[in-house]
Amino acid sequence: LLIIDFGSQVTQLIARRLRELNVYCEIHPYQNVTMEFVRALAPKAVIFSGGPDSVTREGSPRVPQEIFDYGVPILGICYGQQVMMHQLGGKVESGHGTAEFGRAFVTETQKLDLLEGWYAEGNEQVWMSHGDHVAEIAPGFEVYGTSPGAPFAITADASRHFYAVQFHP
Repeated sequence: LLIIDFGSQVTQLIARRLRELNVYCEIHPYQNVTMEFVRALAPKAVIFSGGPDSVTREGSPRVPQEIFDYGVPILGICYGQQVMMHQLGGKVESGHGTAEFGRAFVTETQKLDLLEGWYAEGNEQVWMSHGDHVAEIAPGFEVYGTSPGAPFAITADASRHFYAVQFHP
């Protein structure tokens, strides 16, 4: 599994959790990830980490556009979700009312096999830490969970195996 690091404070924690599940993973900074690199590494899945930047800022970090055609599952986390939405035709906004920090509760909007076991006791508690938010999801995506501050807390294009969360799982 390839973790594309956008500077999140919890990227090492993501890798540790994967390794505890016996999943081999490598962390690489976004600026070093080209499609030639991806093809050479040949990951079976990719995670886009969170990060402190804003996709609304010109010149902010991105992934190679061709990675969406590579044919492996992709999970975008926080900034990673925003990058995915932005690059696939959604809309991300900054400004008043977009920030959300700390504990939040996600409510299920529809079933997603990937989330089996969640919501056993009602809403799922998560950790939000974002200044921007997804205002419009990309074509092909559906909403699977919302929170009071993030109407697109969990989104997916299940047919392409693209998954995105606004929080830090």
